[in-house]
Amino acid sequence: MRSRLTNPLTKMNVRQQLILLFLVLVSPVFLLNWYANAKTETILKEHVTSAYEELGKQNHYLINRDIDTINRIMSTIIQNPITQSMIITDQAETDFDRVIKYDQMNKLLSNNSVGLFGGEAVYYFLFVYDPGNIHSFAPAVPDIDRKNSSASVFFYSDKAKYPWMEGALKAKGKGVLELIDSFGPKSNQETLAYIRAVNSITTGNSVIGVLVATKMDKKIDESFNTVGLPEGGEMYLTDWSDRILAATNGTRGQLLKLPKEMDSSAGADEKMNTITDESIFVAHMNRTLNQKLVYTIPTKSLLQQQSALKQVIQMISIVYSLFAIVVMMYFWRSLMNPLRKLAMFARSHEPGKPLARTPNSERNDEVGVLIFSVHNMANRINDMIHNQYDMEIKQKESQLRLLYQQINPHLLYNTLESIYWKSSLEGNTDSAEMIKELSKLMRISLSRGRELITIEEELEHAMAYTSLQQKRYEYTFSIRWRIEDGIKDNLIPKITLQPLIENAIIHGVIHMGEDGEIEITARQNGDNVMVTVEDNGYKPVDYAAINRQLVTDRSETPSGYGIRNVNKRIQLHFGGGYGLRYEANEPEGVKVIVLLPRRTSETAGDEFKEE
Repeated sequence: MRSRLTNPLTKMNVRQQLILLFLVLVSPVFLLNWYANAKTETILKEHVTSAYEELGKQNHYLINRDIDTINRIMSTIIQNPITQSMIITDQAETDFDRVIKYDQMNKLLSNNSVGLFGGEAVYYFLFVYDPGNIHSFAPAVPDIDRKNSSASVFFYSDKAKYPWMEGALKAKGKGVLELIDSFGPKSNQETLAYIRAVNSITTGNSVIGVLVATKMDKKIDESFNTVGLPEGGEMYLTDWSDRILAATNGTRGQLLKLPKEMDSSAGADEKMNTITDESIFVAHMNRTLNQKLVYTIPTKSLLQQQSALKQVIQMISIVYSLFAIVVMMYFWRSLMNPLRKLAMFARSHEPGKPLARTPNSERNDEVGVLIFSVHNMANRINDMIHNQYDMEIKQKESQLRLLYQQINPHLLYNTLESIYWKSSLEGNTDSAEMIKELSKLMRISLSRGRELITIEEELEHAMAYTSLQQKRYEYTFSIRWRIEDGIKDNLIPKITLQPLIENAIIHGVIHMGEDGEIEITARQNGDNVMVTVEDNGYKPVDYAAINRQLVTDRSETPSGYGIRNVNKRIQLHFGGGYGLRYEANEPEGVKVIVLLPRRTSETAGDEFKEE
């Protein structure tokens, strides 16, 4: 007869089988530890290089997007009729006409030289070709920081021409990045500038001058700050000849030494990397823009990360080995006794009855989890029964409190109404009207617990407030309301207009007497609703500072809490695209714009339903 194959493990006792099982489980961990230590450095370098290649591409794209934004602004400035009128012709012009054009051009450039959202401002300068030197009244020396001079327009001739202009004039209207080190009153200001030649739109080839956007290095530094490199890592933006235009270490104008493997004969858009003994070089090249974005990462910092990774792997191996020993020591324990006790508990337990003892969760196997889960489930059932009882009691108490809260406002309204009629009958008309307006303020402020009310209700609240203020302090300013009928049912957070009108009174027209004017306008603007509060106040206002307060945390700036609260409530209800914005009113005064979505009680659904 053919002999049967026997299991060799049956010839071993349980202890020997456990030792063999332990070795089978632990051996792969130690093999993995050895293999990981041998391959960690190579894998780490490859992964870091690949990750920073893609990161460099995205970072280069963001930098060029900022440059493209500056380029579009320049196109707008170049096409502006004021800029086109700066061309020097043979027509007889008086000095007065030249001064007028010079002033208009200065204002145009100054209006565009504004930093948004607290960012670094890019200053625009126009250098007009003036071969006859007929604009002798204009300043001759520009200032990057605009601290010593507010002039933005300058004139040059063939004899007095800056050397950095040649590149822009040869580009024939295309923008170029150029390092300029001869700006300033002492020719000691250095900047990375974006330069474009300005040609006449009508004649085509006639050169008006050169438009310069300074402080591009600050914009590029902002993009650099969004990327975190390992310790000792640097970022460089260079031209095609490897001359540094901007860098995280502040070096500019020097040549960046790259390995020979990183040849500049790349295509229009290519990623390259080279690993040396000292550093890893990752570059993204754009032939169209003649730019390179280069990351240099010291190998030493990666080796430090490798050492930390080795320690982690070793620690994991040790912890896993200890865990395997513990599991092997306890896994042969009997399972029937715990299961029998669990069955007896399931048959005898009554929901709501307290448990005699809850077992702890010392076991790590399925039986331990099952026992603990069953007892935990029984405890949760008991807790749910008690919680349901408590909730029913608290629900009754809440209903009683709600009835009391409903009685108090009705009592207050009825009392104010009685005082109003009594004052009217006694001839105290002014007092009666003030009581009536106060009743409206309190009724709409409560709004039955609703946070969103209609614009019609909000206007009623605002009108009551202004009427009460005029009668209370005997203000003589005038107030006008221009409201479209079609948007009165639009939703708005309650008590939105009152703080804005209060600001217009206190900071605008309070001391102007009959000359003070406040105008509230509400109209539909596409899919949105725009509400404006305008005054003709005469005080100077820093609109940028006010708009920054709207998005600043309260702990940082204690002032402006009222308008910041209004702005925050609008954005919480409708999203970050809506809220307040302050700007100048024409010819004088302040205008605050409230932007809301077109939303009514029907389109809002359950959000607007009253409790």
